[in-house]
Amino acid sequence: MNRVILIEFIIYFAVIIGIGYATSRTKMSHSVFLLGGKKLPGWALAFSERATGESAWLLLGFTGFVFTTGLAGIWVAIGIGLGIIFAWLFLARRFMKETDKHDVLTLPDFLAVSFGEKENLIRWVASILIASFFMFYVGAQLAGAGKLFFTTFDMDPKVGIILATVVVLGIAFFGGFVSVVWTDMIQSVMMLATLVILPIVALIYINTHDLSIATSLVEAGESFDSWFGGATGFALGVLFFNNFSWFFGYLGGQPQLSARFMALKNDKEAKQGIIVSITWTILAYTGAFLIGLAAIAMYKQGTFADTETILPNMILDLMPTWIGGLLLAGILAAIITTANSQLLVITSSVSEDIIHKALGMRLNDRQLVWLSRIVILVSGVIGMVIALSSQSLVYLVVSWAWAGVGCTLGPAILLTFFWKRYSSTGVVATILSGFIFTVVWISTDMDEQLTARFATFFVAAIVGIVFSIVFPDKGEETKETVNI
Repeated sequence: MNRVILIEFIIYFAVIIGIGYATSRTKMSHSVFLLGGKKLPGWALAFSERATGESAWLLLGFTGFVFTTGLAGIWVAIGIGLGIIFAWLFLARRFMKETDKHDVLTLPDFLAVSFGEKENLIRWVASILIASFFMFYVGAQLAGAGKLFFTTFDMDPKVGIILATVVVLGIAFFGGFVSVVWTDMIQSVMMLATLVILPIVALIYINTHDLSIATSLVEAGESFDSWFGGATGFALGVLFFNNFSWFFGYLGGQPQLSARFMALKNDKEAKQGIIVSITWTILAYTGAFLIGLAAIAMYKQGTFADTETILPNMILDLMPTWIGGLLLAGILAAIITTANSQLLVITSSVSEDIIHKALGMRLNDRQLVWLSRIVILVSGVIGMVIALSSQSLVYLVVSWAWAGVGCTLGPAILLTFFWKRYSSTGVVATILSGFIFTVVWISTDMDEQLTARFATFFVAAIVGIVFSIVFPDKGEETKETVNI
């Protein structure tokens, strides 16, 4: 076990938990605990949104994916990049204004109050959807932590999972949204440093050791050197949509990301967020893609029993110990930021949407904050149990959650924003169809043919449109009658 890296990890843990504790010492109303009270700067929210959106799956999952697929992995980065840009340019301000208009704290509550009918049913189905998939999302992050500790310290992954859980719970429990955003900001910079510095060092290594990425792509497999994976015809379309389909999960349906939009104060802060988020995305995804390609040149296929440990292995092979420790902490930062945000989303769905709103329990701010903290602890332990018992890849689990939540709630948000005839029945139908379809789809081998990220989005959207036309809200029926 490397003592220098271990000391750096301990310092890192102490700093971010300290920040979480410091922010908890301010007056903590329920709205501040869940959404920051509209007091956080746009640039900090943008850093937080990017750190939250790009978790262990980017640094571990995506780099491993590029290593096993080659150039065709670029379409994942393009799909995600365009999704992020679209969300910040066309949805962020809308979320900000709608939050102010309806005085809501969560995505399910926004959908509920936007439709007078069936609002409690909307809260229930949206909250159950989020909690169900996000438990596994949290588990995927903690599993990524286990892989990191195993690669870095040859530590039992289960011990690493438990350690990461303790840190995640410490941050989220103390200060809620405010502490998560400020620790996210620091960790987002650490993530970006890892994704910018490592590919530069790797490319220098490749050049000085007479290696060639182009030659290695040819040797790795017949499809590695093709931007379309060697596919043609229908197979080409499937490959393109499977990789590009991450785009659909960014269209307003990820509550942990939309919360950052809802927390924006004004247009000036939104503009700051747009600049920061787009710049971050371009640098981070370019770096992650280059890391995957560099790994193909540096290592033979089959070198790793788990390809999602490539990035930490590259750091240990290429960097001086003390710098390597800092970059490895950047991976841990990605894991912790996302797990924190997932826990807050689950917490807000349970405490605010179900207990406070749907069940109508009258609790004061202090009681609601402590209720949220209890939910954080319980959810964190459940996520830890999932991580300890799951054998699935981080990339795969996050992909399922992306489909089940983002590609289900995405159509609901877009239709709410841009289609006046969308009805409360349509909202419920959108969520239920997306939930059921995703579970059924990933339970069969169909997900290997056409990803649920693509299929779920369009199934949920079509079902929502059809049910809205067939079952309009009473106000819509009255309006149409008057127009006639």
